[in-house]
Amino acid sequence: MGVLEKILHIRNVSPAIINSNCILRRTIKKPASQTRLAEVGRLEPTKLDSKYETGQLFLHRIFGYRGVVLFPWTARVYDRDVHSTNKPKSVAPQTTSSNSGTSSGATKGKPSSTESSNNLGSTTTVKGSLEDAQAPAKSPSADNSNTKNASSSSGGEAGESNTKEVKGKVHTFYQVLIDSRDCPYIRAQTEAVTFLGNQDSNRSLYAIPGLDYVSHDDIMPYSTGEKMPLQHELFEKFLSYSADRDPPFEAKDTLKTWQEKNHQWLELSDVHKETTENIRVTVIPFYMGCRETPASSVYWWRYSIRLENLGSLTVQLRERHWRIFSLSGTLETVRGRGVVGQEPILSPRLPAFQYSSHVSLQAPSGHMWGTFRLEREDGHMFDCKIPPFSLESKPEEPSSAGQTKNTDE
Repeated sequence: MGVLEKILHIRNVSPAIINSNCILRRTIKKPASQTRLAEVGRLEPTKLDSKYETGQLFLHRIFGYRGVVLFPWTARVYDRDVHSTNKPKSVAPQTTSSNSGTSSGATKGKPSSTESSNNLGSTTTVKGSLEDAQAPAKSPSADNSNTKNASSSSGGEAGESNTKEVKGKVHTFYQVLIDSRDCPYIRAQTEAVTFLGNQDSNRSLYAIPGLDYVSHDDIMPYSTGEKMPLQHELFEKFLSYSADRDPPFEAKDTLKTWQEKNHQWLELSDVHKETTENIRVTVIPFYMGCRETPASSVYWWRYSIRLENLGSLTVQLRERHWRIFSLSGTLETVRGRGVVGQEPILSPRLPAFQYSSHVSLQAPSGHMWGTFRLEREDGHMFDCKIPPFSLESKPEEPSSAGQTKNTDE
């Protein structure tokens, strides 16, 4: 449990408490293993019909960390839980198994997921034909009605899928900075936002620590009299104190310039959700760009995944099973132990875990879906669906051909 969660049990704070004049305190450890409380600020009423402004301080409802809002994003949320499901049809899969370990790199026409390189145990790759894809999700770029026809795998078996119409609902998310003092207590990667390096760079990826995307519903706003309430190396570069403003922090030109320069790679547009046996999986894909080689073009995406236990029984993630479809006509399956080197436990006290990974295709678009194998505390094993989501590329803007290596440029 995080520092702030230990004191406030934030996940269980009711709206009535949030809207009262509640004082927030945090624990401070002394060398002699003693602790004391220090005031953080005062909770403010949550906003139901309006957006939070740049500079708004907040607590994360799920992970309990302190943060500050940089700017909003408007996304389409595709929640499969609010739509009826057609009974899935079982189709005999025609696949061949490969025991070569992890999913191979970006060879001609084959998708590659870097998630497998960080995970426990070996992985098995199974390749299928185009017919196994079972009508993958429709490209959002070709769908102006905010409606997608998506296919999902059921029960973790290849070829067992169902198709249904899922309408997107507009929702607000925020780009935020995380207080570095809270990072050790967060059950989420704090270097989840990554960028491709320049075309001529030896480094393939760059990460910005302490940068996150937060749903409007997960914002618990608070105020404080401190002029430097957050510890993050970008706080002073992006925001300045203004006593006559509410909230008293406003965007500097450096934040506006950085946002404009990296808009294409930061942009959050689609969010996908699905719940299985009280375990909700949320997926947010991001296009990262294309890297040209003499032989081919490789398209990169990152995707953020959050698992939340909405029930009363503790579960542990044991395995992952991904299906990756490429526009080039290939369908690849990747199986492995855990995610990003972990087998996280989701309990009523610590119900959520969030991580990010990457995938590359030698085609401008594709789709992903799959399942997580979970073990309940009573020994029951079940497959939790990962909602299908599109991998869509974007035409690169001339000014964005080389991404920013750091925020000082």
